[in-house]
Amino acid sequence: MFSDDQLEAAVQALSDPDRFAGAERLVAAAAPQLQRILGEALHEGGWFGDAHASQVRSVASEPDPAARAERIERLIAEETRMGMLVGVAVGWELARELGMFPSEPTEGD
Repeated sequence: MFSDDQLEAAVQALSDPDRFAGAERLVAAAAPQLQRILGEALHEGGWFGDAHASQVRSVASEPDPAARAERIERLIAEETRMGMLVGVAVGWELARELGMFPSEPTEGD
């Protein structure tokens, strides 16, 4: 589907902030639907189930304020990364549904 060089060039091109103007408009228009799909994907993947609630309780009960702050920051960073990864997967599938690229990457493409 895409070579490593093509993928690297595309990722590098994303550093240009002007490239996001059109995408931001499209995402803003579709935000409610995309937010629902992202929430469902995170929930179905178990990211915000019992394990998440347990982590939140554990962090909230940390007696040392400095350690609690560090654990909160780490939990937020981990959840942000996971949300971004799932969001990218949702975007990838949306692009595939819209016919922007083939359905499955193949090894060596």
